[in-house]
Amino acid sequence: MVKVTYYLEVISSWCYWAEPAWAELKRRYVGKVEFGWKIAQMPAEAYPQSKSQCEWFYRRSGSIMRSPFVLSAGWFEPELKQYLIPNYVAEAAKDFGVTDDRVRLAIAHAAVRDGQKVGRWEVVIPLAAQAAGLDAAALLARAKSPEVAAHTQASTAEFNALQVTQRPTFMIENAIGDRAVFSGVVRIEPLGTAIDTLLADEAAYVSWKAHFGDPPPR
Repeated sequence: MVKVTYYLEVISSWCYWAEPAWAELKRRYVGKVEFGWKIAQMPAEAYPQSKSQCEWFYRRSGSIMRSPFVLSAGWFEPELKQYLIPNYVAEAAKDFGVTDDRVRLAIAHAAVRDGQKVGRWEVVIPLAAQAAGLDAAALLARAKSPEVAAHTQASTAEFNALQVTQRPTFMIENAIGDRAVFSGVVRIEPLGTAIDTLLADEAAYVSWKAHFGDPPPR
């Protein structure tokens, strides 16, 4: 089975724009492709340095995506250099079995659409707990745990090992070792084409083995 791993930052605007493609891929390839996401924490220097800069970025990305609305920079707080809390909470929810997109999408929407201050525990925990039907106190404790921090550091290290810098990044793999990596791509067409290609190549190997079996010994 082909596997797609989506490396993301929960409040990244480009990840937000990629969500329709992600949802459509999951619908289109249900039962054929394994989908999963991992945190790729942005370094401090990758965040906007001011609210006005963030608004400029949002006008640019929104116009490129032909969006009928402008994203909100209301989440931005200049004293916060890195937004760990949204990623920690989304990661923590996985430990309660919530491995789908509900929690991270709720946080992302609260940030880039509603402008909520998602760099604060008291903002993120209630909306995440409600989205997933989890106990808020338990979710908070887990999100603050060293284990969750270690998980996000490990998945970020995986992302960095790909030698790409853009979020979203999609890694597509099949059982015969083929791999395609798309960094910064938010549209479905190239992702779908890559998935179709890797599925076809994998099927070809199955057909070959059915006809010829394992390779002969040396």
